[in-house]
Amino acid sequence: MRKQIDFIGKRNVWFTISAIVILIGLVSMALPGRGLKLGIDFTGGLLIDVKFEKAATTASVHQALATVGLENAQIQIASDDNTEVIIRTRSLTQDESKAMNQALEKESGKFDVLRVEEVKGVIGSELTRKGLFALLIANVGIIIYVTLRFEYKFALTGIAALIHDVLVVLGFYSILGYEANSSFVAAVLTIVGYSINDTIVIFDRIRENLKTRRREPLADVINLSINQTMARSINTSVTTLLALLAVFFFGGRTIKDFTVALMIGIIAGSYSSIFVASPLWYLWKMREEAQARQQGTQATAPAGTRPTAQTAVQPLAEVAAAGTARTAGTIAPQAPVPAKFTAAPQGAPQAQVRTAGKPKPAYGKKRGKSKKRR
Repeated sequence: MRKQIDFIGKRNVWFTISAIVILIGLVSMALPGRGLKLGIDFTGGLLIDVKFEKAATTASVHQALATVGLENAQIQIASDDNTEVIIRTRSLTQDESKAMNQALEKESGKFDVLRVEEVKGVIGSELTRKGLFALLIANVGIIIYVTLRFEYKFALTGIAALIHDVLVVLGFYSILGYEANSSFVAAVLTIVGYSINDTIVIFDRIRENLKTRRREPLADVINLSINQTMARSINTSVTTLLALLAVFFFGGRTIKDFTVALMIGIIAGSYSSIFVASPLWYLWKMREEAQARQQGTQATAPAGTRPTAQTAVQPLAEVAAAGTARTAGTIAPQAPVPAKFTAAPQGAPQAQVRTAGKPKPAYGKKRGKSKKRR
C-alpha cells in the first residue's frame, strides 16, 4: 500500500508557499519600474498592415522590430502566402516610424503599407471593463453551480482557489515582463475553467468518502480523497503542459504570451486544487463545528450562570466545611432516611418492622422446609 500524504496536517506549509509567491508578484506589480505591462489593447497604439514582395516570417519581422526597440510588438501573418503582416505596436513618433520602415526593409525586403489605424485608449478601457465583467460572470456561475451540486462552502473555497491562480499569473507576468492584452484575458478565463474542474473532482471524492466513512476524522477523509485523486490531477496537468510546450516552441511569437499565461495558470491551478481549496474547506468546517459545540454548551448551562473554575471547586469546599464541623463537635446535616427503612406505625404487627441495614434473609423459608423433610 502506498504511503498517504498528510495534506491537512501540513496545510500551514502549503499556505505559506502560496502567500510567498503571491506576495512576490504583488511587490513586482507595485514597483514603479516594473508593474504589469499593458498591451495596446488596453493602452492604445498603432495597427499597421504591410505587404511584402516576398514571403516573410514572424521571426524575421520581430527581429527587425527589436532593433528599434519594438520587441513587444504583436505580429500576425494575415495571408496564405505569408506576404501580408499585421503589426500591433505602441504609438510611434515620426523618427521611430522611419526607423521601423528601414529595419523592416533591410530584414524582409521591400513592402507597401496597406493601412495604419490608431487604437484609442477608450477601446482599451472598454476591453478592461468587459474582461472584468466576463470574469465576474464566470465566477458567479461557478458559485451557483457548485452550490447546487455540493454546498456553498465548497463553492466559496473553490472561488478562493481561483483568485489564488489569477494572482499567481498576474505576478509571474509582471516578473517576466510579458504584456497583458486581449489574449491574456482569454487565457485567464481558460485558467478559471480548468482550475475549477480539477477542484470539483477532489470535492466530489470528498463527498463520496464522507458517506461511507462517517466515523473517521474529517482530516483523514480529506487526506484519503486527495491521495486518491492526486494521480489523476497530475497526469492531466502534465499532458496539457506537454501540448502547451509544443505550442510555445513551434507556434510562433503571436501566441507565445497566451501560451505562457496558460502554462503558469495550469501549474497554479493544480497546486491550488490539491493544497489550497480542500484545506480551506477543512478549516471552515472545523470552525463551524467549534461554534456549534460552544453554542450547545451555553444552551445546557442553567439560566443566569456562567461555567467557571469556581463552580467546579465549590463541592470540594462544601466537603471541607462539613469535615471541619464534625471535628468541632457539631453534627452535620444528614441525608433523609429512605421510606422503606423507617419504623412501622405504632400498633402494627412486629413482624412487619424492618430495621435499616438488616434486610430479611432471602432463603430462610427454604432452609426450614428442608430440615422438616429430613
